[in-house]
Amino acid sequence: MTATAVVEPAHRALATKHTTMKALVYHGPGKKAWEDHPKPQIAAPTDAIVKVTRTTICGTDLHILKGDLPSCVPGRILGHEGVGVIDSVGAAVTAFKPGDRVLISCVSACGKCEYCRKGMFSHCTTGGWILGNTIDGTQAEFVRIPHADTSLYPIPERADEEALVMLSDILPTGFECGVLNGKVQPGATVAIVGSGPIGLAALLTAQFYSPAEIIMIDLDDNRLDVAKRFGATAIVNSTDGKAFEAVMKMTGDRGVDTAIEAVGVPATFQLCEQIIAPGGVIANIGVHGVGVELHLEKLWDRNISITTRLVDTASTPMLLKILGAHKIDPKRLITHRFKFHQILDAYETFGDAAKTKALKVIIEA
Repeated sequence: MTATAVVEPAHRALATKHTTMKALVYHGPGKKAWEDHPKPQIAAPTDAIVKVTRTTICGTDLHILKGDLPSCVPGRILGHEGVGVIDSVGAAVTAFKPGDRVLISCVSACGKCEYCRKGMFSHCTTGGWILGNTIDGTQAEFVRIPHADTSLYPIPERADEEALVMLSDILPTGFECGVLNGKVQPGATVAIVGSGPIGLAALLTAQFYSPAEIIMIDLDDNRLDVAKRFGATAIVNSTDGKAFEAVMKMTGDRGVDTAIEAVGVPATFQLCEQIIAPGGVIANIGVHGVGVELHLEKLWDRNISITTRLVDTASTPMLLKILGAHKIDPKRLITHRFKFHQILDAYETFGDAAKTKALKVIIEA
């Protein structure tokens, strides 16, 4: 009797016949379309294909549409946040199987390179922030996730998927780039410049450390009202150009211990330079598309630190536990909900937040 060789499949998959899908495709500055696109395929043994059930839009997507990120080329599917169900996995994927519900991290990490060993997953030599940037992203019916074992998280039973979408990017970004980099301490005075979704995420997570004061600064009264409800101790509308004077009055001309920049334009970073106290930390979160003046002639003797960072999502496991313990409610950031076929309406709503009062939008299948 002759032995029969057993051939292992290159990947494991659900019974799906999809060869095309719908996706939000970037076609150059100011141009995008919800259109037919080939369904992604397994390209490496460590890949997974995820059927996206919920995604959202990030301020970074708007920066891409302005042409601020040349790394994102026309033809790219946008989006780097979401949750979904595993459709298929490569032969080397061991942590997940088809049918598993997963949280998609905005940062892909091999877990093995020099930067991953340092916990700097954003600088992974074969990953980092690639979804919706240098490879196709999550604003589609299906997405390919490289390094699936270390770039996806299992969704706990009975977990709220809408809340989990906020853990793809916005919550770890506000926490890591703003709160951790800003060295927020108990009893400290914190100013967050920008009361949009990312600034509000920094506000929610800064409260883990019990600062004495959190001052939120923005041009939009609606967002400032939201910030007040979310725990800000003071709000400043900077429309009149007198935010510096207002913050200095609040702090007895001392300034703030931590200034978090959460917009990404020169004026907001320069305001952080003005309001930082001696010995303080300026933590930049914003994505800057143009140069910013650094006034060292005023700062050289102030003993301050300036930090920059791309989110590493190293805090995601901790944030999942905090969410599971009901110590934070990121669903409070969600203001609008759309179906996939309404994604262009979702972009219009999100991009005109001053009129629509949009914070985060949920787009679901």
